Amino acid sequence: MKKFFALFALLFLAVGLVACTEPTEETEIPEETFVADLINTPKIKIAMITDVGDIDDKSFNQGTWEGIVEFAEANQKDHDYYKPTGASTAEYVQAINLAISEGAEIIVTPGFLFETAVYQAQEAHPNVKFILIDGEPHDNDYVNYETKENTLSILFKEHESGFLAGYSAIFEGFEDIGFMGGMAVPAVKRFGIGFVAGTYLAASIKNMNDFAFETARYTYLNSFAPSDDVKAQAASWYAAGTEAIFVAAGGAGSSVMAAAADAREESWVYGVDIDQSGDSEWVISSAMKGLAKAVQAALRDIYLDEFVGGRTINFGAKEDGIGLPWASSKFETFTYEEYNTAYSFMATGVFQVPSTPEELETFITNLGYTVPTGLITKTNG
Repeated sequence: MKKFFALFALLFLAVGLVACTEPTEETEIPEETFVADLINTPKIKIAMITDVGDIDDKSFNQGTWEGIVEFAEANQKDHDYYKPTGASTAEYVQAINLAISEGAEIIVTPGFLFETAVYQAQEAHPNVKFILIDGEPHDNDYVNYETKENTLSILFKEHESGFLAGYSAIFEGFEDIGFMGGMAVPAVKRFGIGFVAGTYLAASIKNMNDFAFETARYTYLNSFAPSDDVKAQAASWYAAGTEAIFVAAGGAGSSVMAAAADAREESWVYGVDIDQSGDSEWVISSAMKGLAKAVQAALRDIYLDEFVGGRTINFGAKEDGIGLPWASSKFETFTYEEYNTAYSFMATGVFQVPSTPEELETFITNLGYTVPTGLITKTNG
């Protein structure tokens, strides 16, 4: 197996010389998926229910909401958002019911935390369409999973987006890097696992035989909110020599960006979910998901009466649903050819990025590295 990975690494380098296509401003789901000019379709109201964050969290909620607003304003559709009074399933259901009572016939719920709420609401409101992002409906006990015909679940291959961030970090020349996740929920875990995998493959290609991702530089914050504690922790990492931190933690990312701004020069941040380059000059790139475009595609299908529920769709490199925003990234060493090679290999299935702790352990071992003590446990939360 190690010989296979050695040959694979050589192939990776070779393909990089020929696999390049012209860069676009951002990598996204194909544009033809999104048909505007739906002004004459039914005036169905769209409502988004926020999770523990707000619509201006500069991350997951904001990316979803901006997609809704762009679609609704272009097509003259009523739209609004509702923030639950708390973070329990009962309060999420209450917010969904309020939105429906005020005329919403499409409910968009961004986040894993809505799985049980949508499981209940889709049954209670069969004439309402539900778009659940980053989750699949299930009961409180995680025993019964059911996505009804009025519900569409949208997942992303966050591990692929995270992989590109980690891969780019090593090729950019960083050696001391870290990962901060908000909570150890599936999407965030996949981001981190992919990030670590990307660093190891890049290190292997660069013959960095002594490379090791430091276990102490992998953590979950148990919060998606900005705080002085998050800033202090990030500041301590930078002071200890960490060159770049990938923060997959919603609004908490702003605290890491603040720490980078206060730290020594060349202290960098990788943003998450959307292009966060405008939030700080120290954001070198962002591990993006095509949140806005995926939501718009689902809305388009609803208004054109082409909606197909009762299923889960999963966007990754193959669907152009993840990526780094090349035009706004601040790389000085990592090239577009190197980026495009990695992206193409994922999209065409030449290799699979690990998405679970167990797969990550095998991935690292097969590259010929010793897995750092405690790292796999850390990735699992």
